[in-house]
Amino acid sequence: MIKGMNKKKRVIIIGGGAAGMTAAIFASRKGAEVIILEQLPKVGRKILATGNGRCNLTNMDLDVSKYHGSNKKFAYGALARFGYENTIEFFEDLGLDFVKEGSRIYPASLQASSVLDVLRYEMKRLGVDEVCDARVVGIIKEESGFSISLKDDNKTYGDKVIVATGGKANSGLGSNGSGYDLVKPFGHKIINPFPAIVQIRLEADYLKSISGVKINANASIELDGKVLMEEYGEILFTSYGVSGPPVLQLSRSAGESVLKGKKPIFNIDLFPGNNDEELFQLLKKRCNLRPEKPLDFSFVGLINKRLINVLLREARITDIKKPCQKVTDEELNRISNIMKKWSFKIIGTNSWSEAVVTAGGVDVRDIDSRTMESRLVPDLYFAGEIMDIDGDCGGYNLQWAWSTGHLAGVNAAL
Repeated sequence: MIKGMNKKKRVIIIGGGAAGMTAAIFASRKGAEVIILEQLPKVGRKILATGNGRCNLTNMDLDVSKYHGSNKKFAYGALARFGYENTIEFFEDLGLDFVKEGSRIYPASLQASSVLDVLRYEMKRLGVDEVCDARVVGIIKEESGFSISLKDDNKTYGDKVIVATGGKANSGLGSNGSGYDLVKPFGHKIINPFPAIVQIRLEADYLKSISGVKINANASIELDGKVLMEEYGEILFTSYGVSGPPVLQLSRSAGESVLKGKKPIFNIDLFPGNNDEELFQLLKKRCNLRPEKPLDFSFVGLINKRLINVLLREARITDIKKPCQKVTDEELNRISNIMKKWSFKIIGTNSWSEAVVTAGGVDVRDIDSRTMESRLVPDLYFAGEIMDIDGDCGGYNLQWAWSTGHLAGVNAAL
């Protein structure tokens, strides 16, 4: 046998999050020598915060339609090669059992720490070298392999490099956008990043007065008279705008529109189960039931009390105390219309510190979807949120981390 023919590949993974750890495991299983460089004191901190600390691992309803980006079809490559069933099999082998909430999958312990524990155990078993407090400041392609420069002036070398540094969301957990600067010198373009799965900021002078109110309603994003997206669920009013599951789902569409200089509208339908005529008749019936009641009091028991005066004001009702018997059909119609379509101007979203995920990132047109290898630099790979692909709430972004980490790890080890 010729000496050196079976020399192990030395794979350097920059970033010890979900994608980086998955890449480390699969590269090591393929026989590579693997080193993770993590800038925080410990790997996997962001995993601990996912799913409100319960870690929504994946989703049974896995489809590319749940993903977004300038070329979302790119997601087919990784998801087809390592999808829902592969993820379940992978974590079962590591020791996890699962529970379902709808189509969402969680560890049976309902502890995100369980997911991190089994990943770290497997890395330790395989001999993956975790190097923490290691801030990478530069990558140089050499004739054979790469030279990686660290902030403390140390250097390390690898045959292959996987960049899994994440995006910019929730920088306190390790994602600060540093990965973009590492790959720009190689010619990789960055699609302008913006916060996603984040609260939406609205323009209205009465928001403070209804801050803390929760409602179950239908929410939608409208742009130039066209509904872009809509979601149903619990909406929380805040002093700056709105939060809650449907808001987080809609936030990408809202943020992207504002980023492009457009003026999207946030609409709330308080009675999605009633059409316009049915709601009008309901309001009229309530007025006729106690004609002597003040108009504002007639809504007590129908909607949250703190919303009554605001909605009547939005419906341009000047005397909210007048008896129901003096309320005209035209006024009731205006109130009904507001309840079916309560509209707000969107002025943006909350900041990176409150975002769950990053939209935008490294342009995937310069990445091979079958291997996650750079089309510009041989032996340079990508995994996870650093790329211009992001998913909806519900385990889709962690699935992207597992899928791309698998592909990058397997191929980098070859």
